[in-house]
This record gives sequence, structure tokens and C-alpha cells, in this order.
Amino acid sequence: MVVVKAMNKPITVFFSDIQGFIELNEKLSSEKLSWLVNTYLSEMSEIVFRFGGTLDKMIGDSIMVFFGDPYSRGKKNDALSCVCMAIAMKEAMSGLQKRWKIAGIETPPSVRMGINTGNCRVGNFGTENKLDYTVLGSTVNLASHLESIAQANEILITEETYNLVKDHVQCTVNHSADSRWLSKDLKLYSADKMTSGIENSTSLSNFIDNP
Repeated sequence: MVVVKAMNKPITVFFSDIQGFIELNEKLSSEKLSWLVNTYLSEMSEIVFRFGGTLDKMIGDSIMVFFGDPYSRGKKNDALSCVCMAIAMKEAMSGLQKRWKIAGIETPPSVRMGINTGNCRVGNFGTENKLDYTVLGSTVNLASHLESIAQANEILITEETYNLVKDHVQCTVNHSADSRWLSKDLKLYSADKMTSGIENSTSLSNFIDNP
């Protein structure tokens, strides 16, 4: 018998994928495509673990991560950790693009990311045969949607996340995101860079532990 245990708690959810992956799939050989995806996922997953994220799943070129369970540094610091992770991923992507170009990929792909913070159902969900530890709810759905409408190399975040990180992250209001699915009252921001001397996961930990 499957025992489903879940609870409501504040979570910051992250989604990313490779922009133009379908076109890339048609242009590259199977070997080169596999190499590109594997180098990308290896680099990104290492960054997830460095910043303390929970790697929920990787499907093709897509990555889902959340902060706030099973370990939380508090809602504000979880959001800051997530956005710092995303910025580190964007910087790492620049290095990967150079590697791919040297390897003969003339137009290296870009990454796009979406982040949202809010209450989620977190726990084990599934069937008799398979249970997944994951998060569910409208917060997750919105984060996924933001990733799908983000521009190349953009980290698109909601106002909820922005209010938690704005003292330490330089953001710009996003007026260009176009989606019929989104409410006109929903404010979106692009997270650009850190403003508090937080350069990596070590300095982030020091900042959180010694505010």
C-alpha cells in the first residue's frame, strides 16, 4: 500500500531548458547531441548541489530544482540561494558555449530560466509501483511557464521572489514577457547579477551564516 506524505510549505521553484533544442536536435549527429546535453546537465547539476538545491528531475534538456525542502535556510535565504544558483548557471553557460563552438557547433544554444516562490505541496507522490519526491501546485506551474517565455540567457522571476532577493540581486522590470496565460497584474523581473559581493556558493554560505 502506498503511503503518501505531503505538507504545505514555502518553496522556491526553478525551471530551465535549452532554447532552440528542437532545432539543434535536427542539425547535430546523435553523438554530438548526446555530448552537448551531457556536458550541459553535468555542469548545471554540479551548480545545483553547490548551492544546496534539491534536484527534482532532468527530462531531456529540462531541469527542475527547488529550495526549501528537505532542508531550508528560511524563505528569504532559500529564494536568494535559488537566484544565485541561476546566475551561476548563466555564467557557466557562457563557458559551455565557447567549448561547444570550438567543437564545431557554429551557433551554440542558450539557456532560459524561470523562478517563483510560494506555498507548495511537497512530499512523495505516485503509485504502488513508483513514488516521486517532488513539489506540486500553482507556484510550480507558474515557474514552469516563466521558463517557457523567458528570452535567451534570461532569468525570469516573479514579484514574490523579487521581493525576497531585491536587496542583494540587481533586477530589471520585464515588460516584454508575452503570455495570455499570465494575469495583467502579475509583475515580472529579470535577475541580472548579484550586488552584495556574493560571487559563489561559498560566499553565499558565509553571507547567510554571518548576516
